[in-house]
Amino acid sequence: MRDSGGADAPTHDIPAARDVVLGFIAALGAAGAAVRESVPSLERLADLLVLVRSGEISRKGRAGGYAYAVHGLGCRLTSPDGIDIDVDFTADGTEVFDVWRLRCHARSLPTPADPSAESLRSAAEELTDLLTEVRPGWFAVSGPSAGHV
Repeated sequence: MRDSGGADAPTHDIPAARDVVLGFIAALGAAGAAVRESVPSLERLADLLVLVRSGEISRKGRAGGYAYAVHGLGCRLTSPDGIDIDVDFTADGTEVFDVWRLRCHARSLPTPADPSAESLRSAAEELTDLLTEVRPGWFAVSGPSAGHV
């Protein structure tokens, strides 16, 4: 853990931020599974971009109980409970997210949370068994649930 001096995250914020990151990973997995189940032609969430660009589906809609909105290089999914999960996709279709997306997710929870950006980044950086930092400040699920996200 980092100390509480300077720009580093206070150590007491890290457990709450860790819970947000873990919740985001779980929510992404659940959303991905639900959307893939309802749209059989999807092998991965990144395929939503392909379907939108080909005109097969609209940029905004519903799938598997989730509202989706395809944007730029990614997609925001909103659960039936109003919880937001927003990711971008890399060229190979990997789902990636940054601290801003984690904060949006935390603020959309039934009991909103607002951990600092520094706490969220520290928490994500510490979850090396589950996450890979693919570029500075951007993370991808790489652990056991990566194939199911």
